[in-house]
Amino acid sequence: MLSNLVEFVKKHETAIILAMGVALISLLSFGIGYLTARERFKEQIRIEYEQPNQAEKHP
Repeated sequence: MLSNLVEFVKKHETAIILAMGVALISLLSFGIGYLTARERFKEQIRIEYEQPNQAEKHP
């Protein structure tokens, strides 16, 4: 059983490496795109100042 697996891997080594490379590049591209989009559409921080009440200034 194990010898069959080793033989299969040796026979198809280049195809396996190519498939792994494509998968890794695809995952990396997706991750970078996800992080970029997450930062781009983040809600902006808004600082709002409260207006002082005019009635409190003049008793």
